[in-house]
Amino acid sequence: MPSWLDKKFGSKVRAGLWLASEVGEGNVFTKGQLRAAFPEVAQIDRRVRDLRDHGWQIDTRREDESLNLDEQRFVKQGVEVWLPGQSKSPKEKTGLTAAQRTKVLLADSFLCRSCGIGAGESFGDGGQDAQLDVARRQVLGPDGKTQTQLVTECNRCRVGGRERVADLGAVIGTLGRMSPLERAVFAGWLDAGRRNPSPMEKLWGECRTLPEEARNALRDALRGMDQ
Repeated sequence: MPSWLDKKFGSKVRAGLWLASEVGEGNVFTKGQLRAAFPEVAQIDRRVRDLRDHGWQIDTRREDESLNLDEQRFVKQGVEVWLPGQSKSPKEKTGLTAAQRTKVLLADSFLCRSCGIGAGESFGDGGQDAQLDVARRQVLGPDGKTQTQLVTECNRCRVGGRERVADLGAVIGTLGRMSPLERAVFAGWLDAGRRNPSPMEKLWGECRTLPEEARNALRDALRGMDQ
């Protein structure tokens, strides 16, 4: 591996070499450490972000709540950008304009498409409130081809869903096996953008949270009602 101090390389390549040789995968670095290593590079933060275009995973507090605001974690190395021809930006840019981002958030009603939480809402565990951002989701279509599509996700779901692939073909296939009435009901949910659970479904959701002893007591009470 070349030295990150070798200035024949561009700042993005040198930043990758610094992460790989000085920080190491899984370790945390601060903005101060990064800028101290590259005092002559005015936009070294942006060069580090550019590495994500090449498959490098570098988490901020948005993806990893254990980090402080000035910390980042070098999670995984991607393409070896110091090799000839590997530092060119991919054809598909990862950056979104503000207008593109707003369009996706509006289409998704400013809700996380994985868990349904809204921006600034509490997760209920005392941690950081939800932050929404636009993520890329791999969608497998009925024709067997995979496309990258944009979707709104919260900071927690985005981390857990990086490798997720949505199988649109399987969903369409399941709908095809349903009755016309079931498809009509489903179409109503899809048009409304939400499904209002029935009282029985709400009750089932509450019952699932009960401890075993309480569930057994519920079974006994249910049997007594039918006698």
